[in-house]
Amino acid sequence: MVGERLAQGLRELADETVDHRFKGLPPDADGLTLGELAAERRNLFDGGFTTPVLALSAESVEHNLALMETYATRHGLAFAPHGKTCMAPQLFARQLEHGAWGITAAVPHQVRVYRSYGIQRIFLANQVVDAAALRWLAAELDADPGFHLICYVDSLRGIELMDRALREAGATRPVDVVVELGAGEGARTGVRTESECLELASAIAGVDTLRLVGVAGYEGEVPEPTTERVTAWVRRLVALAVEFDRAGRFADLDQIIVSAGGSAWFDAVADVFAEIPELSAPVLKLLRSGAYVSHDSGHYRRLTPFNRVPDEGALEPAFRLWAQVISRPTPEQAFLNAGKRDAAHDLDLPQAQVIRSGRDGTERPAHGVTVTKLSDQHAWVSTERSGDLEVGDWVALGLSHPCTSFDKWQLIPLVERDGTVTEFIRTFF
Repeated sequence: MVGERLAQGLRELADETVDHRFKGLPPDADGLTLGELAAERRNLFDGGFTTPVLALSAESVEHNLALMETYATRHGLAFAPHGKTCMAPQLFARQLEHGAWGITAAVPHQVRVYRSYGIQRIFLANQVVDAAALRWLAAELDADPGFHLICYVDSLRGIELMDRALREAGATRPVDVVVELGAGEGARTGVRTESECLELASAIAGVDTLRLVGVAGYEGEVPEPTTERVTAWVRRLVALAVEFDRAGRFADLDQIIVSAGGSAWFDAVADVFAEIPELSAPVLKLLRSGAYVSHDSGHYRRLTPFNRVPDEGALEPAFRLWAQVISRPTPEQAFLNAGKRDAAHDLDLPQAQVIRSGRDGTERPAHGVTVTKLSDQHAWVSTERSGDLEVGDWVALGLSHPCTSFDKWQLIPLVERDGTVTEFIRTFF
């Protein structure tokens, strides 16, 4: 459910003025508000938008939101999608409308953005040791009894720093924490052994500024992951929760948190979470996948669990970066006016998907057209035939890795299948 504070924040976004800050928007729209421009329902291709321009498919976003809502419900999972993917309050609102329990964050700045839009449940998937951030968090918790935040702990030193900062801040509410179980040797953050986890649980019990509410981790960091290895790690996570519960670590809780689930292995997480035995309190089985909202045409298209469980459905890539051919120096080479500043390139180069004629607007598949390299503001393109492209053509590029696609654009048009722009998605990175 979307609260009034979030709804008000979205109304304020619609009142933001269009100007030079936002690339790709029509120059003749300067001075309009985003709401006014959206109400004009301009067409992306002949409504004055300039290239390069990143667009999100309205139909694909809605499809992906509905699919993950159905998947989580079918498997008895709560869902706190990772908001660092898009950092877009409008999409947070859509995720909450589609049943999300809350939104996941990676760093305190993201929590501040979420709170400015009234997000009431936040899962902070990192240990926080920054005293200034903890002072702010203590004040935020004290000021709003309805605000619920959960964050990681993974070290005795972290517990010491959190306790000191919260005590010095005069915190009146304890911060709910989960012990992060690391995904194995050579993995990222998290406690490596169960005995160390038990030591942390004892340390948390010895301070009144923190409250242990569960266990969590990220299976995407399992070294050389396979279904068997990921499943074995998730079973370790569940066993740790059971052991904590037997030791009385969750006494007096209304709910125990067990959380995992990125965008590549949530099927294995769902299967193991279905095996969680009855504990002393109901278990919130919390999935945190974030890339699904836009999906992609590369990395997550290859890794999505729906490839393994096709009967559950399929996500759709929602991004298209439209760029224009600005140079055709040889029959085998062309250059587009989009580069590293516009397109994700950390995992894969963009893929040429569709060519829209600069003469008559007809569209055709981009057969024989390949992006081979990116400069800051140019895409290097090879062509198999001299007639494949000409200066002025528009080229739709599919992107890989949503997290590094959203962060290059402050405003992203939401576009219907016929090119009608219905909304502008505002990001905060």
